[in-house]
Amino acid sequence: MAAKKIIAICQSGGDFVTDKDGSLSYSGGEAFAIDINEQTSLSDFKSEIADMFSISSDNMSIKYFLPGNKKTLITISKDKDLQRMLSFLGDSLTVDVFVASDEAAARNVSNMRSRSSRTTVSEAVGVPIVAPANAALGMTDAIDDVDMYMPNETPIDCMPINIIEHHKAAQVWENTITGVDQRFNSFNEFREALHKYSIAHGFAYRYKKNDSHRVTVKCKAQGCSWRIYASRLSTTQLICIKKMNTMHTCGGAAVKAGYRATRGWVGSIIKEKLKISPNYRPKDIADDIKREYGIELNYSQAWRAKEIAREQLQGSFKEAYNLLPFFCEKIKETNPGSIVTFNTKDDSSFHRLFVSFHASISGFLQGCRPLIFLDSVSLNSKYQGNLFAATAADAEDGIFPVAFAVVDAEDEDNWTWFLRELKSAVPTSSQLTFVADFQNGLKQALADVFDKCYHSYCLQHLADKLNRELKGHLSHDARRFMISDFYSAARSPRLEGFQRDTELIRAISPEAYDWIIQSEPEHWANAFFGGARYNHLISTFGQQFYSWVSEAHEFPITQMIDELRGKMMEAIYKRRVDSSQWMTKLTPCNEEKLQKETAMARSFQVLLTQGSTFEVRGENPEVLAVVNIDHWDCSCKGWQLTGLPCSHAIAVIECIGRSPYDYCSQYFTTESFRLTYAESIHPVPNVDRPIEDELPEVTAVAVTVTPPPSKRPPGRPKKKQPESIDMMRRQLQCSKCKGLGHNKKTCKES
Repeated sequence: MAAKKIIAICQSGGDFVTDKDGSLSYSGGEAFAIDINEQTSLSDFKSEIADMFSISSDNMSIKYFLPGNKKTLITISKDKDLQRMLSFLGDSLTVDVFVASDEAAARNVSNMRSRSSRTTVSEAVGVPIVAPANAALGMTDAIDDVDMYMPNETPIDCMPINIIEHHKAAQVWENTITGVDQRFNSFNEFREALHKYSIAHGFAYRYKKNDSHRVTVKCKAQGCSWRIYASRLSTTQLICIKKMNTMHTCGGAAVKAGYRATRGWVGSIIKEKLKISPNYRPKDIADDIKREYGIELNYSQAWRAKEIAREQLQGSFKEAYNLLPFFCEKIKETNPGSIVTFNTKDDSSFHRLFVSFHASISGFLQGCRPLIFLDSVSLNSKYQGNLFAATAADAEDGIFPVAFAVVDAEDEDNWTWFLRELKSAVPTSSQLTFVADFQNGLKQALADVFDKCYHSYCLQHLADKLNRELKGHLSHDARRFMISDFYSAARSPRLEGFQRDTELIRAISPEAYDWIIQSEPEHWANAFFGGARYNHLISTFGQQFYSWVSEAHEFPITQMIDELRGKMMEAIYKRRVDSSQWMTKLTPCNEEKLQKETAMARSFQVLLTQGSTFEVRGENPEVLAVVNIDHWDCSCKGWQLTGLPCSHAIAVIECIGRSPYDYCSQYFTTESFRLTYAESIHPVPNVDRPIEDELPEVTAVAVTVTPPPSKRPPGRPKKKQPESIDMMRRQLQCSKCKGLGHNKKTCKES
């Protein structure tokens, strides 16, 4: 089948114009038509164009646009490129082609240097090619050696102003340097203006002289004549440009990837976006800088720029440590009765900080159960460290932060110190129950500081430890059943239930059974534990508080603490307002629980056996439970474990004509909830920017605090979360030897 002809409409004498969005358009000149097809060679095409416009075919540059792309010019340098252009055309009706002599192209590059918002390129021949609507030219070759006429291609030590991408953002900086006699308020202002000017005009520079009296700068390209000289204006503080040669003779080399993209400059560019999007990723920063300014950054450069931008927005991380004495005094001044202390090491570096607001102390003592959850979370701040938290449960089972501390490491010494500070903050005659881990020195610290307390081992930490230690010995399903039975054994209120569940574990793994028996069940199993946990078995109860920490941990230390203070202040106010609408004696969730138990109790039969002891029977004559009404005791242990009367107890209470509300723990009442949130946490003004005349009162003590020596490495933190009990990955099991951790292909027995 004969090849279809394509008409090339050649225009001469017009202009190429770059619009503000970076797209190119061609207008003006005369027009001629040339027939080409798939058999046309590049030499024939060039020859006909040369004859038509009286230019040399040996000194000709031909470029074209891809359909729908008016920003990127593709070079035609051989026959294959010409055929590829026709293939790219496909069903499109037109395609734009730019043809010029090499001399004209060189002059065009020079002209581009001085363009403003629109760039005119003269001495060009525009060749829009028109194809028939039904042209069916397939894509015959891969794009392997197409020469893209783009700014980022040329090697970069003095990049010419480019007509494509990055001037969308940088063109506003083209006139930050205007020439001789331009004045600046300081050398820093001049250097910043020069920095932006070099990016907008695409060249690199170096300082020949750079001191507090004068600055001489020249183009970085060897032999280039561009230079600028500025010095202080006599008898003033103003800086004035005295000399400037605006001509570049470097021939348009380009700037290396990342050139002039100093961390400070990138930080100043991205800080507004970082303010709106705190999770702005270094990869996205690098992509945005490349797209908007034509400068490439590696991950490390982008990460450090983000750190600088964060400091510009939030203040110095280092200075925040030195403000700790002032900050602690301000907390105690604005929140009288609060306990705030900090320690430094011998070299004055930060060691630890303890904070317990008066509203937290009062709320815990007035309305919370004598139950405290202890846990820690690693901080991903610039100087790392750990945050210790002591939280309680309010009457609605909501998280109530009692105290917290920032420490340089999680160890027995820091836990002991934290618990001593906690004991001084919340002195109580009640015997406290702690739900906490038993590792990292916490077990010994609790025994040393609170010698008569109950220590409930966190069930989640125990289960994670058991799972890790037996991971290589048991299959995924076996471990899943084992952990389920372990939780069941811990929750079982009576000895027979505990024994039944642990026997199920023995059937799965005798080693797991031995591990559980040796793990001190008296510290975690309901059947043995002596303290009052109110059905709370894990120390990670304060998830809401830890979510606040995760939002604030990248702030400087004073701002991080104040951010947590703000969250606590808001929560206290909101819960106080909410509880003012409650009309029931118990809080809403406990009222619902009591009504549910009351409904179940209506089908029970109550028999008096002796004194205050009753039998409770169901529809069948069997005994469901034995209740001692005076001792608030039921053989099902539900009343003792939760603090609310179980259905058996309610059946007895109603049988003797009393109210179930009289047998509920006081810690579940609306009154207790309101007492918990009766006090307010007050703002601490000028945390990050203290007023100077406030500082002497504190700094007169000559307390200097420097950051801890540990510092976060660049890049995304390497965190490995413990394997969740519910999300354990399935382990490989060999189908040949039935061993774990490998498959049949890698089995050593084959």
